[in-house]
Amino acid sequence: MTYVPQRSLEVRLARFLEGAKRVAFVGVGDELNVHDRLGMLAAREIEGLHLEGVRVFLAGTVPESVTGPIRRYKPGAVVLLDAADMGARPGTVALVDPKVIRARLLTTHALPLSVVMEFLAEDTGARVLLVGIQPELAAAEETPTAAEQAGLTRILVSVFHVLAEPRAPVRAPKVARAPRSRARERASRGGRRG
Repeated sequence: MTYVPQRSLEVRLARFLEGAKRVAFVGVGDELNVHDRLGMLAAREIEGLHLEGVRVFLAGTVPESVTGPIRRYKPGAVVLLDAADMGARPGTVALVDPKVIRARLLTTHALPLSVVMEFLAEDTGARVLLVGIQPELAAAEETPTAAEQAGLTRILVSVFHVLAEPRAPVRAPKVARAPRSRARERASRGGRRG
């Protein structure tokens, strides 16, 4: 697992997504379980960005159920988002390679995520990555804690910075004016000479 600071998260995500014309984000987890909802919440927030070339799949606790729709979408990259008990501070975001997924990651899924990731990579030819978010295990609130929300915001900001097209500021065009004659200038000032 690689815990990454914000700027590094954006750089690594940009490298991972480089060249992918289509990106699939897959929300994984149980929205009714306060310790397993973060992947689904992150996916819903990304969906709200309406980014071109991005499709969000809400897999819930059965990520293998969206492999068919993902295959039909033909992404160049697939990013799974899930709550992960990594023994880190709540809200910590980590990029998790399928080879290092261990049993200690929260798992409410029918198949281990490593199996789903390997299947997606082989079946679609896409690069596959898991982004884990450390839940606050002592929390029981209906809404994410401040630390969990900070982790969700890190992911959302990173995805936006990496995938949103930069937009130039909109400026009013300069209008070329014809030179004014002295007589017209005087008339506009009320006939006074100046």
